[in-house]
Amino acid sequence: MDATDEDQDGHSDASRSAPGPEREAARVTEADIVGLKYFDRLLPLLKRLEDDGCARDKAGNRELHYDQYCLLVLLYLFNPICSSLRAVQQASELKNVQRRLGCGRASLGSLSEASTVFDPQRLIEIIQELGSQVQPLTKDPRLQGIQQTLTLVDATLIAAMPRIMAASVMKQQSGSGMVKWRLHTHFEVDRHVPVRIDVTRDGGGDQDERAVLERTIDADRCYVMDRGYAKFKLFNAIVAKGSSYVCRVRDNSVYEVLTEQPLTAADRAARVLSDQVVLLGQNSKKNDRPNHPIRLVVVKIKPHVSKGKYKGGSSGVDSDGFLRIATNLLDVPAEIIALLYAYRWTIEIFFRQFKHLLGCRHLLSHNQNGIEIQTYCAIIACLLIALWTGRQPTKRTQEMLCYFLTGWASAEEVAAHIAKLKASDEQAAKTN
Repeated sequence: MDATDEDQDGHSDASRSAPGPEREAARVTEADIVGLKYFDRLLPLLKRLEDDGCARDKAGNRELHYDQYCLLVLLYLFNPICSSLRAVQQASELKNVQRRLGCGRASLGSLSEASTVFDPQRLIEIIQELGSQVQPLTKDPRLQGIQQTLTLVDATLIAAMPRIMAASVMKQQSGSGMVKWRLHTHFEVDRHVPVRIDVTRDGGGDQDERAVLERTIDADRCYVMDRGYAKFKLFNAIVAKGSSYVCRVRDNSVYEVLTEQPLTAADRAARVLSDQVVLLGQNSKKNDRPNHPIRLVVVKIKPHVSKGKYKGGSSGVDSDGFLRIATNLLDVPAEIIALLYAYRWTIEIFFRQFKHLLGCRHLLSHNQNGIEIQTYCAIIACLLIALWTGRQPTKRTQEMLCYFLTGWASAEEVAAHIAKLKASDEQAAKTN
């Protein structure tokens, strides 16, 4: 399988492996799988899934149940030794894995079938249950005036090549042999965890990022978004739900200035150039115009021309050196509006961790149902890291946990690593 990851603006990061049947990996052994006691927290939560997908099993002889499949997917996500579906199958043969996860040997056929018969939506309640246990991290003191839950919204692409014959047909029809899936993500800054990810095929219409967000708006949130979400109908829907937004708009946006607000020294220090209440959407259809006051904060940034990763390629959007941020927050200082948007890059860092560190560059399944299950299991993995460490996960922390789960680091070394990070966080909070 060839896998390509692309971000919101079209950047790609290819990860190559053999097409068709998976390469034969080194056999997984008992010594490769340690740290399974940390899965104990999940066993009672996942137990409720045991009967899911059993309605079609008239003979009552299903051996691989939903809870067991999820535990094996989580084993794959956490343990770099398990780098493919075949490696997961080999791990299921190990006595220690069977004893700790309560599962028997799983065949490749049953693992493949599992991605089509189990309901991924059943995992959402478990995500919510685990999420309620994650405590907020130290909040940026500059954001104390923001009472709503700061939620970053963005989408990332995961692309995979199907079997060679299907890829060949797709190449002839569309010019690309890749199947692309878009992960629409809501990410809470205070707890540093994703709270939901919706998986759709990449495309427009009701799968467009703005349409997906409009269907999933919650109350009492402050949504921070990039210019791909700039749509007045969406802005109106967010306000109607009792939430707010901070969204970059396009460089060529046309507007009429209604009032000009004075800048403070702190605003200028944050490179804010203007703070205005404006009339946007004069050329829009009547039903798509903003139905509330919109504030436009302009921040000076470095101009740049986006370049593609490959020679002669182009991706992303150029910047003219002025960041235009639209918001319905009328009473928040302009410097804080600029700061809120700056936090948007946190979700880009999360996407890198999500895809590169949690194994989501390699899809265990190529159908939407299986991809959703793997995605939701990855959210559970993120929540477990937050619960185990009590802090914002980093690349070093994820690597340390992987070292532990492969037997290279002891529990004491992991504890010392986390203690050191917490001390660093406390020092940083005092500095701020």
